[in-house]
Amino acid sequence: MKIEPAGLEVPDGTHPIMYVWGELVPGIGPAAARFSQAVYEDTTLGLREFEAARLRIAQINGCLFCQDWRTERDGETVEDGFDAAVEAWRTTDAFDDRTRLAAEYAERFALDHHGIDRDLWDRLLAHYTHAELVELSMCLGSWIAFGRLNHVFGLDSACTLPPR
Repeated sequence: MKIEPAGLEVPDGTHPIMYVWGELVPGIGPAAARFSQAVYEDTTLGLREFEAARLRIAQINGCLFCQDWRTERDGETVEDGFDAAVEAWRTTDAFDDRTRLAAEYAERFALDHHGIDRDLWDRLLAHYTHAELVELSMCLGSWIAFGRLNHVFGLDSACTLPPR
């Protein structure tokens, strides 16, 4: 199978994600996959703020798979239309302060990290602990890096995540 746009050749019968993330880079790929998995399994952030930040990064990255994905916790996901609310985070009435700030921080982290100012920190610290902000920032870093990797190599439109 040839994956566009990079033209990667994936051997027949091999899952594209497993091939690119594992076989092509066996020293780095599995470690990256464990980090990516930890973001979902070990987060202490609430589902709505987690998804607002994750979806805002997916929208910025242009990762098709990530935009379609919805994180599930204990059988719950965010409501239909949540992705549209994330795009309109500035004006939507669907978000509480933490959720709106998560979307804003995700956008600024991805597009203007040099412009993160005292005003944003003050607003974030009024609703999040330092530990939560470090955790959120690590999640953002994971989504930016791996969502862009998947998009650049065409993996976001070529496949789904492999089963665990």
